[in-house]
Amino acid sequence: MVYSLYPAGEGRDSMQRYAMTLLLKPEAEAQYKALHAAVWPEVLQTIRSCNIRNYSLFLHDGVLFGYMEYVGEDFDLDMRKMADDPKTQQWWAITKPMQETLESRKPDEWWVRMEEVFHSD
Repeated sequence: MVYSLYPAGEGRDSMQRYAMTLLLKPEAEAQYKALHAAVWPEVLQTIRSCNIRNYSLFLHDGVLFGYMEYVGEDFDLDMRKMADDPKTQQWWAITKPMQETLESRKPDEWWVRMEEVFHSD
């Protein structure tokens, strides 16, 4: 159950929030930060064209936390579109070896989605 300060259906729009986590290999931290200080424009454009807004990554003690807002109509379709993008595939080929997923992940997940337990606007 998600607790909110708003009654059901009030003060919300069709935007969906997603939070996810995984681990960053300690030896990759400097390179990972450098890459994300200058994300390729094509990758940023794909993120936007796949209806993702306010995408943020946070790092603490080797734990990566990602947050994004999805404003589209078909999340799975947009995620397939992103995965099919050649430049995004190149980006992932560089960044994925720097990451370690959590044992609790589902078979089809890399980033483990987190459950929202509270939200306040």
